[in-house]
Amino acid sequence: MQQEHIDAGKAIQKRTGKTFYLATRFLPERVRNATHVLYAFFRIADEVVDDAADVPPEKQRAELERLRAQALGEVEPDDPVLVAFQELRERYGIADEEVEEFLDAMATDIDRHRYETYADLEAYMRGSAAAVGVMMTAIMEPDDPETALPHAVKLGEAFQMTNFLRDVREDVVERDRIYVPQETLRAHGVPEEQIERLEYSDSFGAAMAEELRRTEDLYREGVAGIRYLPEDCQLPVLLAAVLYAEHHTIIREQEYDVLSTEPSLSTARKLWCLAKTRWHWHWNRDPEAVFQRVSAIPTVGQDRHRPDPGDRVPTR
Repeated sequence: MQQEHIDAGKAIQKRTGKTFYLATRFLPERVRNATHVLYAFFRIADEVVDDAADVPPEKQRAELERLRAQALGEVEPDDPVLVAFQELRERYGIADEEVEEFLDAMATDIDRHRYETYADLEAYMRGSAAAVGVMMTAIMEPDDPETALPHAVKLGEAFQMTNFLRDVREDVVERDRIYVPQETLRAHGVPEEQIERLEYSDSFGAAMAEELRRTEDLYREGVAGIRYLPEDCQLPVLLAAVLYAEHHTIIREQEYDVLSTEPSLSTARKLWCLAKTRWHWHWNRDPEAVFQRVSAIPTVGQDRHRPDPGDRVPTR
C-alpha cells in the first residue's frame, strides 16, 4: 500500500474514531497501517447511511453498491482508501463474503430502525461488528486463526454493543434508530415513545443495566481470546477493550441516563486507562487477568452498580 493511501485512512480514523485510534497507535507498523485502512473503509461505508439526512434511500443503496464494486475489485476505485483496501483484501486473503456481509449490514440501516429481539440485533452485528473482527484478525495473522476468530467476533460485538448503549440519544435524535431490543424495553415497561421523547425513568435505567450485563459477558468471551493473537498485538487489543468498556463506568456514574447526556471519555480518563493497563501489563502478560484488574467490567458476581472510590478519575 502506498503511504498516501495509508495516510488517507489514518486521517479518517483520527477524525472519527479517537478511542480506537489511541489503541491503534500501539500496534506494530505491519498491522497499524492496515488497521488505518480497514477502519477508514468501515467509516466510509457507515457514513453513507449514518450521515444521510435528506438523501433518498435509493441513492444510499446505489452508493453502497458503488462501494461494493470497488471494494471487491470489480471496478477501478476512485478513492485512495478503496485503492488500499483492494490491495489489503488480496494480500491477507479476506473473503469476499466478509465484505458482502459488512455492506449488507450497512444497507440494513437504511430501512430498519428497530430490533425486536437480541437475536435480531445479533444477526445485524454478524454483518457489522463480527465482520470487522474477522478482518482485523486476518491482518494480525495469528498462528491459530480458527481458535482466535470466535473470540474476535465476540469482542467486535462487545464494542458495537457499547457504542449502541452509549449512543442511544444520538441514534434516536439524528437517525430515528433504537438499537436496544424491543423485548428488553417491554420487559421493563419502557415504551419506545419514551425514548423518542428522551424521557429518562428508573425503568429505562433497568433496561440499560440489563443490556450492559449482556454486553459485559461479550467482553469476557472476547478478551479470553486475546492470548491467541501475536504477542505484539495483544496489548493494543487489550487497550481497545479497556477503553471501550470504560464507557460502562460513565453510564453507571450517570445512573444509566444516556438520554439526557451522551457518555463521553475525557482525555484524562483515557490516559488513566492507558497508564494503568500498561503498568499491569508490564508485570503480568495474561490479558484476562489484566482486564479483570483494570477494566470497568466486573468479574462474574461482582456488583459494580456503584464504582469503587479508588477507580474514579477526573472526567476533565
